[in-house]
Order: sequence, then structure tokens, then C-alpha cells
Amino acid sequence: MDDVSSSGDRATFAPKITTQILPFFTPALQSIITSLPINIVEKLEEIRLRQGRPLIIRTSGREYFVGKKGVSSSPQDSIPVLEGDINRIVHLLTNSSLYAVSDKLRQGYLTIQGGHRIGFAGDVVVESGRVKTIRNIVSVNVRVAREILGSANQVMPSLINQATGNLFHVLVISPPRAGKTTLLRDIVRQASNGVPTLNFSGLNVGLVDERSEIAGSFNGVPQNDVGIRTDVMDGCPKYEGIMMLLRSMAPELVATDEIGKKEDAEVLEDIANAGVSVLATVHASDWSQVSKRPGLQPLFEKKVFQRAVILSRSSGPGTLEQIINPQTGQVLMSRQTRSG
Repeated sequence: MDDVSSSGDRATFAPKITTQILPFFTPALQSIITSLPINIVEKLEEIRLRQGRPLIIRTSGREYFVGKKGVSSSPQDSIPVLEGDINRIVHLLTNSSLYAVSDKLRQGYLTIQGGHRIGFAGDVVVESGRVKTIRNIVSVNVRVAREILGSANQVMPSLINQATGNLFHVLVISPPRAGKTTLLRDIVRQASNGVPTLNFSGLNVGLVDERSEIAGSFNGVPQNDVGIRTDVMDGCPKYEGIMMLLRSMAPELVATDEIGKKEDAEVLEDIANAGVSVLATVHASDWSQVSKRPGLQPLFEKKVFQRAVILSRSSGPGTLEQIINPQTGQVLMSRQTRSG
């Protein structure tokens, strides 16, 4: 099987973690994390801090407890997260004012420079039936942003419609933590920049980044490379973001992450009928599973998608299982055809 996430140019992540994430941590935690083996730091995906409980990190799908002597599979060897550890992160991220960032906290996370996403849990303040903000934060989850340039190299030849000079309508299918956002980001980048080796010119791409995970925008500026012709609607609900892009930016390709609602299906069907290519992702294990999702039935009944890229974690995040043509059922690429 092929690992699309490892097929590109892997940057060195340790310096980014040191300069972009660790300054928010207490000196004690900074020292502990920087003393971890470099192979662990390079593969960091998450750092989880829960007040009074063990410090936990996740690397390449594996979970470790962190102690003064390194990492362990046992919580008994870990250090507890202190109230001061949480408070420092919250105060530095919010400039000591939760009120000033209450709109962003209502989503449960903040995005920092580098595109890293920091999630929070604590007491939720609700007014008039709406979440206003989060206070008394006791849990923090740092998700390390990882762009892997070239991770879409294997799939791009199957996604380009040479007859139209655009992409086919593409759905990336993936279980959680299997690399779908990483792949989506690089498809967007290559579609935007163009792929000269495939005689493919760049497109105007409209990207709706509802959770700030794809472009990882900070103060409106994408921190990840999403291409030279890509316009990003950051932190915007999919339907509204897509309609705004259509009215204002005339995209040739619209991309978004994690579709599933009925309104998602409706707006994607509309733009596909208008001649704009669609690129989206969905959480599922295979085509048969995703085709049963009630909210997406209109897309499947009308056979909107022309290509489905199916990922798994069977050989690590980003394992490419299949590329199929959902309209005909033809398998364009699979682990069997790739290996033999």
C-alpha cells in the first residue's frame, strides 16, 4: 500500500514546534518536551494537557505519557499537568482577556501562527441558547499543523479532467486521523499552482476553511501553502462561505472539508451544475459506508462525484487504498494494482 502522506517533501517540524508552540508553555514543560527524542518531536501530532492529569502526546497515531525521563506507555511514569501550565497557555493566547477572543473561543479553539490549532474545554457560558464563550479552562489540546508538500503527487493524474482543463468532482473518503486534510490541502495547492508535468494549468480555487485546518490562517493570512490562486474564507460555515466565494471570487474549483449535512449536499450540487468543480472530504471507511449517509444522498443519487479517493491508516496515516469512479464503479487505482 502507498502512504500518500509520506510521498512528499517532509519538512523538519521540530524547529516549528520550538518556536511557534512551546513559547506558550511554562518553562518546565518547555524543558521536558524539548528533551524528548528528536524522532518523537518530529512526529508530534498532538499535545494534550488536562489539569491534574497526565501530560499526553500523540505521534503517528501512537499515544505516549510524558515524564521527566521521557515517554512511556504507562501513566504512572508521567508528570501531572498543573493549573499554572493551563493558565499560562490561556493567558498568552488571549492576551489575558478571554472576553477579547470570546467570539473565537465560542468555536472551542484558537489558531496560532503556523496554523497550529489549540482547542479548549471547561465551563461553557450560554446566553439565549447560544454558546458565548468558555471559561475556567482545564483542558487544552494542541494540534500540530503539518503540511506535506507533494502528498497528492500519486493521486493528481487520476483527478485531472484533461478534456475540461479542470479537476473532476472529487470526494476524499477517510476515517479520522488518516490524512484526509493533509491530502486535501496538497490537492488544493497543486490545482492552484498548476502541474506542468501533467500539462495542467493553475485554477482559481475557492477554499472554505470552516475549522481553520486546511489553510491554517492567522489574522487572515494562510500559514500553509494552499497555492498562488487560492482565495480562503476562514472560519466560515460551508454554505455561506461557498456562496460568498461564488459571488465575489469566480472560482473554477471550490474545496471544503468534512461535508455531511443536507445543506452541504445542496450547495455542492448547485455549484457542480454551474460548471464549478467540487473537492470535498468526508469521514467514512469506504464508498459503501459513505453512500449511506442520509444528508449526502442527493449527491450520490445524481452521481455528482466523478472520483473518490479512499484513505486508511492500515500502513499509517495517509495510506492510499483506492481511487474509484463512483459513476461507473471502475477502480482506477488500488493497493493491488499499485503493488503488482
